[in-house]
Amino acid sequence: MTAYAELRAQLETLTTEAFRPELAEIDRQSTLDIARTMNAEDATVPAAVAARLPQIAAAIDATAERMARGGRLVYAGAGTAGRMGVLDASECPPTFNTDPAQVVGLIAGGPTAMLKAVEGAEDSKELAAADLAALDLSERDTVVGISASGRTPYAIGAVEYARTRGALTIGLSCNADSALAAAAEHGIEVVVGPELLTGSTRLKAGTAQKLVLNMLSTVTMIRLGKTYGNLMVDVRASNEKLRARSRRIVALATGAPDEEIEAALTATGGEVKHAILTILGDVDAPTAARLLDASGGHLREALAASR
Repeated sequence: MTAYAELRAQLETLTTEAFRPELAEIDRQSTLDIARTMNAEDATVPAAVAARLPQIAAAIDATAERMARGGRLVYAGAGTAGRMGVLDASECPPTFNTDPAQVVGLIAGGPTAMLKAVEGAEDSKELAAADLAALDLSERDTVVGISASGRTPYAIGAVEYARTRGALTIGLSCNADSALAAAAEHGIEVVVGPELLTGSTRLKAGTAQKLVLNMLSTVTMIRLGKTYGNLMVDVRASNEKLRARSRRIVALATGAPDEEIEAALTATGGEVKHAILTILGDVDAPTAARLLDASGGHLREALAASR
């Protein structure tokens, strides 16, 4: 069997690649009918994610435990899957004030592949190992391989290399019994079924990946004390919108008047979490910093200590 025939045979076994005869004439439908069909397809994705919530939660708890010890969260994927990882990683610094090196997105082919396909990059396990080797992985780190098919060599190679370094591994795919899930300690298989366009896994599979990655990063950050209730108290005020949001967050957390909020933010160098603690804990800025450092950045614990 030729390499092409073998790959074709593999693809034909994947749910994400299945052909749907009932949609064979979708191009003859009205635009509104096509949109309705696509919307109905998308509506099935949250249920597929819900079916994997226990596995997702277990992966989050394991990730948070390692990150609390200074570890990093690293996403690795090719194509749409890789772009989803890079997107999620890039949103963490402005949302949670993480260091850019704390949550990292790797895409097969490097940054160029974010905008233009890099042919052959996804087929290389060695490329994934080299990309991760450059990060000097340790047992405190977590690597998430992302692949709709669950067979992408780059994603599998990333997980396999990470295991040799003692890192925690998570395999996120959209097919059951995938090689990626089998290679990882935590396999998360969100089976969304065949796509509207045969094999176009940027659709339901891509949506599922985004939902799961949202959970992985967001809930991990909640566990790490990056929020106070549902307020983003570690938000980095890097533009006018975020500066306004910072003031609103302090107001929602404390109920303090504008003058007190401005004074608290000025005293704490614009650090939202510190400003809230100075107001609610009735402490000065240096004391707030000391209490937060002692609590590992958990505002509720620092508030309890201040009282």
